[in-house]
Amino acid sequence: MSFFTKYKDVLLILISAVLYFVFAYFLERTEFKTLLFLWYSLFGCFYLLINSKTINTSTLIALVLFFRILFLFAIPNLSQDFYRFIWDGRMILEGINPYLSFPKTYIKQSIQPIHDAYHLYSGMGELNGSHYTNYPPINQLCFFFAALFAGKSIFGSIIVLKVIIISADMGILYFGTKLLKRLHLPIRNIFWYALNPFIIIEMTGNLHFEPVMIFFLIWSLYTLYKQQWILAAILLACSISVKLIPLLMLPLFYQWFVRKDQNWITSFKKLSLFYTIVLSTTFLLFLPFYTPEFLKNYSSSISLWFQNFEFNGSFYYIFRKIGYYFSGYNEIALIGKITPLLTFIFLMIITFVRKNNTMIAFITVSLFGLCFYYFTASTVHPWYLATPLFLSIFTKYRFPIIWTIVVIFSYQAYVNVPSKENLWWISVEYSILYGFLLFELRKTSIKIKL
Repeated sequence: MSFFTKYKDVLLILISAVLYFVFAYFLERTEFKTLLFLWYSLFGCFYLLINSKTINTSTLIALVLFFRILFLFAIPNLSQDFYRFIWDGRMILEGINPYLSFPKTYIKQSIQPIHDAYHLYSGMGELNGSHYTNYPPINQLCFFFAALFAGKSIFGSIIVLKVIIISADMGILYFGTKLLKRLHLPIRNIFWYALNPFIIIEMTGNLHFEPVMIFFLIWSLYTLYKQQWILAAILLACSISVKLIPLLMLPLFYQWFVRKDQNWITSFKKLSLFYTIVLSTTFLLFLPFYTPEFLKNYSSSISLWFQNFEFNGSFYYIFRKIGYYFSGYNEIALIGKITPLLTFIFLMIITFVRKNNTMIAFITVSLFGLCFYYFTASTVHPWYLATPLFLSIFTKYRFPIIWTIVVIFSYQAYVNVPSKENLWWISVEYSILYGFLLFELRKTSIKIKL
């Protein structure tokens, strides 16, 4: 037995730890070649660890925590959104509603409503600072905790936020494993999410709060599977109140509640009550921030993602090119209204046409509904992929894993100052993704025919 074979797992862990440490503390996002090297080296180690026959589940769980702790004291280096998180949290601590003003307004008027106002505004950038916050209330609660427990320290706030995200990921590991067991799926599937370098880097490393949303979502699905649908509705509302994206799943619950083998009227009443609990709980969570201006400001902020921002789009860039051909200018405002409509139509089709009254089927249609939205959206930031990645571990589809591997190409935009996308890199990303997706769909279709 060779030295490498005997100590392969130890070497892979040590190499991964060193690569994560370099990524966390020494990388600048403008260093695209170094970024690619670290990214793909980590994915190589990740794949070998996941498929190792000699490493047990307990060790993998320990690595889930260990690799995240390596990022605990690092300043996020691929995103500056955390400055806005800290701004919002400190605004709440001062008793100021963060939904009612731009940071830019205070800076222009030379007003410092919070400690480090100028530093935080400079860090978040003028684009972020000139829009209303779009983070839902439980997300804001996380920001408030950072302000409450870290006082006036930006570094301390970062650590508090990372502890929250790491805790959420451990909760995902717990409930995800329990649901996999209940569905008689391989327990190791959870590590395609939990040990994925993309998740470790983008969530713990760069402070994106998808894990908190996914934690409430998987807890909700687990309780729903146990027929505790009232608790499931409350937890789903909590998930929506971290990130709005689970709202897309609401129509898909129809077949879960309205079944052919049950009384239709009783089933429909239960479905209606489920929706009522979800929406009313979400409303109550938003209520502390409500003012007459809140709804206008928040809807204005949300609409920006559909009609103003562009990043890492897929079919949207094709639609944009067609718009340029016919009108001579960017039709983002029009396309931004059409793509949500297309998503709604697709959701209605998979709600009523496809059978999704089992948990695996429900998660599968949720995966494709969410991905359809991202395929047509104008803005697909890398961290958005956390949810489809997590959903995929309960299905037979692995294309979201491939997407997490190739989404790094979108970061080529930050080589330029100011940032500017190179559509060749975006084309490579989506060509690989769609090629693999078509392969999986074709393979699934063949199995069904057989």
